[in-house]
Amino acid sequence: MHIKAFFSLSRLLCQTQCQLRPRPCPGQRRPPAARGTPGPAPRAGRSAQARGRGGMGDTLEEPWWDTEPGAGGTPESSDDEAIEKASENRTATCQDSDSKPAVKKKRKQPTECFLSQPEEKQESSVKAKRRKKKKISDVLQKSPPKPGVPADLQNLLTQHFGENRSVIEIEELKLSDSCFLPANDLTHSFSSYLKEICPKWAKLRRSHKEKKSVVMLVLCSSALRSLELIKSMTAFKGDCRVIKLFAKHIKIKEQMNMLEKGMFHIGVGTPGRVKALVEQDALCLNSTKYMILDWNWRDQKLRRMMDIPEIKKETIDLLEKSIIKLCRDGSVKLGLF
Repeated sequence: MHIKAFFSLSRLLCQTQCQLRPRPCPGQRRPPAARGTPGPAPRAGRSAQARGRGGMGDTLEEPWWDTEPGAGGTPESSDDEAIEKASENRTATCQDSDSKPAVKKKRKQPTECFLSQPEEKQESSVKAKRRKKKKISDVLQKSPPKPGVPADLQNLLTQHFGENRSVIEIEELKLSDSCFLPANDLTHSFSSYLKEICPKWAKLRRSHKEKKSVVMLVLCSSALRSLELIKSMTAFKGDCRVIKLFAKHIKIKEQMNMLEKGMFHIGVGTPGRVKALVEQDALCLNSTKYMILDWNWRDQKLRRMMDIPEIKKETIDLLEKSIIKLCRDGSVKLGLF
């Protein structure tokens, strides 16, 4: 019974020593102590019987785990072998865990952010001054409006055809002074101007009996202006028949039927509709004697008839296709009101 108690006490002490013993680092294996090698030198006060016994020391301070050579098969040696196997298993598992390659997480490299800086414009020492566009109102404030003359129409034709036509073709488009009527000096009303340029109007009105034609053709910039001119010529026209030749609220087929069935002396309208009627042979200009351009009148934006690009183009096309040829033949006279 004493021997069993002694061995159980020695086993408890061995477990406590193993817990207090420092563990080796992973990857390093402590070589096991060789069997039969002498341990550290015993103390001087130790008896020879204790050394020869091969067992535990009498006190806790003595190195009881050291054994003498040839003392195998004892319970202490079996305990030491179990402890060594456990330590070997631990080091083996550590080595296996170290042998596996560690998976490194890819770190996202910080991307550089470049801020776009505005380009520095080289400021010139002398800034170019922007030219202000001249307005019609500014021009009219500086100088009073001038009445239109035949030279203005000639210059307009040469500027329009100068880039695309040869010199010979431009010469053919020029008109002599005999092709023009006296220009308005901005003192006449429309009725007084017509009486001045057409003193024999009553005779011409009686002799006119052809359909699809008019004796006098008046061109203006808009339908509203056409209505104003028709009202202002009441003192001149008398019992003459006047036809409206503009596109507002009137279809071209209605105008074609009116010209075909009836007889009219004066036609007032816009260049676009008159040009369309001439191209469709609904209006014949062979019996026309006078053609009046509403040259000097200005709209709310202070634009004249030839200042509007669309009206200017349509008027020049009409002059080129039919009017200029009739003027050169002497059958038509041009007037600028």
